[in-house]
Amino acid sequence: MKILIQHGRVIDPATGRDEVADVAIAAGRILSIGRVPAGFVPTRSIDAAGCWVLPGLVDLSARLREPGHEHARMLESEMAAAVAGGVTSLVCPPDTDPVLDEPGLVEMLRMRAEKLHQARVFPLGALTRGLKGEVLTEMGLLTEAGCIAFGQADAPIVNTQVLLRALQYASTFGYAIWLRPLDPWLSGGVAASGPRAMRMGLAGVPAVAETIALHTVFELLRSMAGGRGAPRVHVCRLSSAEGVALLRQAKADGLGVSADISIHSLCLSDQDVGHFDSRARLNPPLRQARDRDALAAALADGAIDALVSDHTPVEADAKHLPFAEAEPGATALELLLPLAVQWGQGAPGLRRALAAVTHAPAQVLGGALGTLQASCGRLVEGGVADVCVFDPQARWRVEPAALRSQGKHTPFEGRELTGRVRCTLVGGHWAHGA
Repeated sequence: MKILIQHGRVIDPATGRDEVADVAIAAGRILSIGRVPAGFVPTRSIDAAGCWVLPGLVDLSARLREPGHEHARMLESEMAAAVAGGVTSLVCPPDTDPVLDEPGLVEMLRMRAEKLHQARVFPLGALTRGLKGEVLTEMGLLTEAGCIAFGQADAPIVNTQVLLRALQYASTFGYAIWLRPLDPWLSGGVAASGPRAMRMGLAGVPAVAETIALHTVFELLRSMAGGRGAPRVHVCRLSSAEGVALLRQAKADGLGVSADISIHSLCLSDQDVGHFDSRARLNPPLRQARDRDALAAALADGAIDALVSDHTPVEADAKHLPFAEAEPGATALELLLPLAVQWGQGAPGLRRALAAVTHAPAQVLGGALGTLQASCGRLVEGGVADVCVFDPQARWRVEPAALRSQGKHTPFEGRELTGRVRCTLVGGHWAHGA
């Protein structure tokens, strides 16, 4: 299919391009930006006047609930939610049921996702069998099956010796390790420690649950030839001001680390828990305003690399419970872009906000993208046509019926947002939109 996107404001944070231009697409690639080649006859045209033409979003954390929920067709609904939110590439954490610790499971997930012809799925393999933190998985076989890195999702490794061996093994073979910093002995609460949790009588998760785990990881990396022989480590879902300070120091020391935060931690605080609102029961828990501000500042200046949806669809029966008993998680794939743009309207600027959900997360993935590395999260002539057309003036209210995800619960429910994805192309294929 030949597609021509006309009169849109083309914004590519990776190159600084920001201009009204036409985009010609053929054979799944961007043929030109600006001057349409002579003789180009599109089979489909899009009048994008008043809209932004953006690179497809790259989301480093989106749970699809498969394998495990095939009977509910969760993969179909969550992939539809992804492209409805402009997400063209996403990383699926390994805490599925069963866990992504076997090559056959990874291959099955990739095959089913590819058949849907929607967003690209990059599986994150389990670092230890069953995520139990005891025995390392066969990382080589999982890599051959399609895993782009290895992590533990929200299951911390208790045995530091196991973590060190994992880092050493990953360093030897060039694998990346993704870790959510969480001390297993201090993380049993349901809300962020502080005055709010105390008044509500909720068990707290202190910031030191994050910083102790960060200290452990960073010191282990420093012990490996001063960090020069250490593997690449990506810190997932940083949530505290103290954690930001440790990340800044690690980067200043030259450790090969990157980090992301969730859209919830960027836009909300513990005050949004309201009167035991289980929609705001999240992992990591929403922390104080000072933590939110520190995270925002670090994302703005690049100390934190990427912004993620941390999309976690939760069934109604698991959410309609007392706060402490409710399953943590919220739907966010369809909210990521408008919320990021809303944040970028302030001091950070639109370019940085868009980079945090396009080019920057693609850089975190790096060589794992293979042939997509040169164009993922970017709009470049000759590159793969992953494109999102976004209407920045569209106003809509976040209501369950408006969401394509089967996860209908979000702390943003009822809020009016400005900006919505009009259509999404994945590799030149029409994945979403009229």
